[in-house]
Amino acid sequence: MSKLLRKTMQEQIGEGVTLVHEVTQENSGLKYVGFKVIDLIPGANYEEALGKEECCIVALTGKINVTEGDRTFGNLGTRQSVFERKPTDSIYVSNDSKFQVEAVSNARVALCYSPSEKQLPTKLIKAEDNGIENRGKYSNKRLVHNILPDSDPSANSLLVVEVFTETGNWSSYPPHKHDQENLPHESFLEESYYHEMDPPQGFVFQRVYTDDRSIDETMTVENGDVVLVPAGYHPVGVPDGYSSYYLNVMAGPEKVWKFYNDPDHEWILDRK
Repeated sequence: MSKLLRKTMQEQIGEGVTLVHEVTQENSGLKYVGFKVIDLIPGANYEEALGKEECCIVALTGKINVTEGDRTFGNLGTRQSVFERKPTDSIYVSNDSKFQVEAVSNARVALCYSPSEKQLPTKLIKAEDNGIENRGKYSNKRLVHNILPDSDPSANSLLVVEVFTETGNWSSYPPHKHDQENLPHESFLEESYYHEMDPPQGFVFQRVYTDDRSIDETMTVENGDVVLVPAGYHPVGVPDGYSSYYLNVMAGPEKVWKFYNDPDHEWILDRK
């Protein structure tokens, strides 16, 4: 059984609140990345008190209100499906803070965590503030929504990004890694992938492997699954007829994204 592939939990943790995923230091072995997904029905509330962790709250689908301290950010969320391919609203909440998420409609919310000691202001990251870019060429094309890039000082450690990969394409490709603290050439960042497929009965393949093959797993990833990347290269292949979405959470000792391509496959970048 894979140590890196997480299936959905569907655990009731409150009235109208379902825990879909929970990735913690204790159950994953990851030191820098934590992750939850919750589903809420209209009117349901989820509350959390953060310790020495910062959190990015992402309105994956549906509408929510988020309260932190005496501030409420209302009617967040822009889509009913991630495959509308438009950015959504998020909220950054610093360590040692409390927050509440209230569902305005049926909603799915991602909670992205990383250890943090330095308090920063709570920040609304509007959909229109997301940096949008197209990456890749040939059969390696993807659309990227940068929610919390490494250039954004709003967070201490967290990097959060959405990626859409079209049918028959590869993503996170050529295979790259960021598991060495070797700046300016490469940074150490753990990572998690939350996956969805369109149509939802689809699947993608994701391989996670290190140079010495101490990690080498190739997984069939279905709608709603999470893949953990403690180290190594981590490409994603999307079969014909299906589209892929994933939400990435990255964090490490420094908030810098510098990756290293697998030299066996880097040659594809130089094709004419």
